[in-house]
Amino acid sequence: MSDLNVKLERLREFIAEKGKNGVVIAFSGGVDSSTLSAVAHEVLGDKKVVAIIATSPTYTSEELQDAKITAKNIGINLHIVKTNELDNSEFIKNPENRCYFCKKELLQTLVESAHKLGFQAVFEGTNSSDLKDHRPGFRAVLESKDVYSPWMITGFVKEEIRQVAKQMGLSVHDKPALACLASRIPFNEKITAEKLQRIEKAEQAIKQIVPVNNLRVRDHNGLARIELSKDQRGLFFDIEVIDRIVVALKSLGFDYITLDLEGFRSGSMLKTLEYSSL
Repeated sequence: MSDLNVKLERLREFIAEKGKNGVVIAFSGGVDSSTLSAVAHEVLGDKKVVAIIATSPTYTSEELQDAKITAKNIGINLHIVKTNELDNSEFIKNPENRCYFCKKELLQTLVESAHKLGFQAVFEGTNSSDLKDHRPGFRAVLESKDVYSPWMITGFVKEEIRQVAKQMGLSVHDKPALACLASRIPFNEKITAEKLQRIEKAEQAIKQIVPVNNLRVRDHNGLARIELSKDQRGLFFDIEVIDRIVVALKSLGFDYITLDLEGFRSGSMLKTLEYSSL
């Protein structure tokens, strides 16, 4: 038996044990939560597992629709709840540990939802690779009773989860990592509904012009810094494309439109913390 299959068997045993009284999966439609949902659904069946996705101003309508399709393809029951991080004064200040406040509210909502369903546990998708990066939200997991991270507990890294997803025939196996809209705003710059809406519309506009699948429009107080996968940067090297993007983003209120020549990299906004400390 391969190392991956050994881990997968360990994961199934963990799910069977912790989910025996019913479990809610924190669902986003990304590869981690989708694959976890698919495995849990296989192990526990319809009656003991429910996926719950939270909609908020930081989550795009496009991602919500994709998540609905993914849940349907898995065959898992999907419930939708509402959260609003913008009601949290600490969150809108956009500190370095912003994700903690978001994750804390989400997990509280999911635990409450689980109890209403008569379930005991909540599973969320943090894996072993995640903890090598800036993950202040994981503190909320550690503080929450009856909340578990099965991927991390059983030692899965991101690429192994993608392998499992591919083996299960899940379309999300090669889906780029997701991040909320607030991650496009430099730390310590106030998060507002207007900024979040502008960012979402900017990314939608660009996707209508060029076929990109891993895109971030970072909003530096009116300057749009566009990040996209390194292998897709060439799609922008066309005067007509550039002009159309400029027109579209300026109509949304951006003063300057730039392409980050380095391409997409997760956590690039951490650089703003370095600059602010100078």
